[in-house]
Amino acid sequence: MTPSRPTLGSLLRHLIELLDGDVEAAYRAAGLDYRPRFTPVVRVLGELGPSPIRTIAARAGITHSAASQTVAEMVKKGLVAAEPGEDARERIVHLTDAARALLPRLKAQWAATNAAADGLSAELGLDLPDIVSAAIARLQARPFLDRIEAERRRLEDRNPTEGTDE
Repeated sequence: MTPSRPTLGSLLRHLIELLDGDVEAAYRAAGLDYRPRFTPVVRVLGELGPSPIRTIAARAGITHSAASQTVAEMVKKGLVAAEPGEDARERIVHLTDAARALLPRLKAQWAATNAAADGLSAELGLDLPDIVSAAIARLQARPFLDRIEAERRRLEDRNPTEGTDE
């Protein structure tokens, strides 16, 4: 039996583990108690100033749940503060003085990280951010679930008596 090719999901999870693990290690090596997942929140707040979590999520391209969990972790680390908004369910998030003091060091890390990513893209002869952005746009236009269901139906029509694995 020939070994199976890793699935797209497995490959993407492994890629994220490799990237995030090393980016986080670079922060530690620079003496920063900071996680890569904080960056989209810090960038949005740096650009917009105090913002509701829903705005942070939309601008960062992450789910409301992910933004809320990240903000909660950042509150514990003293990087952001969250206060009630006009609506009791809304929380307005802002950078703390401690986070603002870290910004020059964070920006230096981001520059080094982006340069390393550009180098990786050059080695591959592909622009990874463009490829990932294109994949996201295609999946927003036609979700992966729709694609899976269409392929399942196509495979069933072709071979109605055989079940498929995975």
